[in-house]
Amino acid sequence: MNRILDRILRHFISSGRLHVAWPDGSQTHYSGSKPGPEAGMKLVDNANARALAMNPGLGFGEGYMNGGIQPMDCTLYQLLDLLMLNAMSPGHLPEQIASTFRYACRSWIQFNPIKRARQNVAHHYDLDSRLYDLFLDKDRQYSCAYFRRGDETLDEAQDAKKKHIASKLLLNKPGLEVLDIGCGWGGMALTLARDYGATVTGITLSEEQLTIARRRAQEEGLEGRVRFEMLDYRNLNRRFDRIVSVGMFEHVGVHHYHQFFEILKNNLTDDGVALVHSIGRNDGPGTTNPWINKYIFPGGYSPSLSEAFAAVERSGLWVTDCEILRLHYAKTIAIWRERFAANRAKAVALYDERFARMFEFYLDAAELSFHVQGHMNFQMQIARSINAVPLTRDYMAEAEGPA
Repeated sequence: MNRILDRILRHFISSGRLHVAWPDGSQTHYSGSKPGPEAGMKLVDNANARALAMNPGLGFGEGYMNGGIQPMDCTLYQLLDLLMLNAMSPGHLPEQIASTFRYACRSWIQFNPIKRARQNVAHHYDLDSRLYDLFLDKDRQYSCAYFRRGDETLDEAQDAKKKHIASKLLLNKPGLEVLDIGCGWGGMALTLARDYGATVTGITLSEEQLTIARRRAQEEGLEGRVRFEMLDYRNLNRRFDRIVSVGMFEHVGVHHYHQFFEILKNNLTDDGVALVHSIGRNDGPGTTNPWINKYIFPGGYSPSLSEAFAAVERSGLWVTDCEILRLHYAKTIAIWRERFAANRAKAVALYDERFARMFEFYLDAAELSFHVQGHMNFQMQIARSINAVPLTRDYMAEAEGPA
């Protein structure tokens, strides 16, 4: 199997240089014809070499988690940078076959009925809440921040993100009723109520997030303005002036997109405005990495714009504005990685070494997906009516104010 992996790597490395230390102590060097980063990895045993050859999308992450694949004379980030860059070029037949199979099975992998959706959410968002304090900002915004200048702190950039989204919601009068789908720990809902005079309903499928969001509303004296509920968006049957969804659309499932936008349409007032903030992909429809699907976000998927826009078109809604945030999430996750690394010992104490390896692998790979694999964020403003928002975007800039 080591010989098979050797042949695969000779074709796989088209950019940069990879050094591999084999279980028997020998080393091989692979050089691509194009410039790129340089990194090395040590394969501790033949089982991990076999897994890497047969299913690299899953095997590499699992190998790192169990210590069977180790960065050599480099960091994990540097090793992933090299491998993920080369993964964008064809040349790994087993991975191509696996990717084709995953795409053919998308309807099942992303089949997301209410019961399964709650299980998927619990897998990641019902972890010990202290984990997220190790790397998130003070408001626990677990989504792409917004860097207007580029030199903001994490707290400043997350505050700017909320203000940026609020400007697109056209909160032009007090008392507007706002629905927050996938409200997380409540930061966005509390901000809209406290700073913009809105009346907000936040819904989530996470028990842990619901408990904290309700506690925060009570501590801030906003119970009369903000209500948090354990509710799937598919069970909504009430109209709102504004709907916001930040970092939730990635969990809907590609075959549920039409239903999602139909529900937005049915729950918006005639002159209502919605804002969907989501990770997306620039290279067309695809699949979720199997390691991410198994260990981090089961059932999750970052949609292509063509998939999202097609679903909106079928619903009859208007896309009244769309903005692409190319590298804002890369900058966000870079700060998360740094903060997690500084608090790594606390993560080990909360869980164990294997969990800490899993989480740092996730953060490294997530950041690099925006640098080298075509991921980005989009903010899609949607309305039922062609006249729901002003003719130009000036109202957004006015509401947002100077940087």
